[in-house]
Amino acid sequence: MQEKWSLRLIRISAIFGLIGTVLGSHMAGAGSYAFRPIHAHILLVGWLSMFAWGVFYRLYQVRAKKLIAFHGWTAIIGAIGLTTGMWLQFLQPFDVNATFSLIFYIVGGTILLVSFAVFVLITFLTEKAGKR
Repeated sequence: MQEKWSLRLIRISAIFGLIGTVLGSHMAGAGSYAFRPIHAHILLVGWLSMFAWGVFYRLYQVRAKKLIAFHGWTAIIGAIGLTTGMWLQFLQPFDVNATFSLIFYIVGGTILLVSFAVFVLITFLTEKAGKR
């Protein structure tokens, strides 16, 4: 299961990396930095964190297998929710209700926060080196 989640997180991180760099390229070309906070979070949470988690699962053996899937899903849902919520909240692209966009933003961020907390727990539930 770890190998599946490792690859899944690395693939999702690659998609976030592509989106983040396209967004950065667009901002540079347009001379408008309105997407700056969204761009930063897409690259830091979506690309960097997910990639690091994917590598962690490739390198270490985790004893609590069920936590891996829970962590993976909260990471993916939280990263998508946070960055989409930021986009809806800051740029208001479709005249979305302000309350809806704020709740979307907060819920996405909270799910991501849970994901980080679960990852902290997972780091303490790894096998000793050489057990893999």
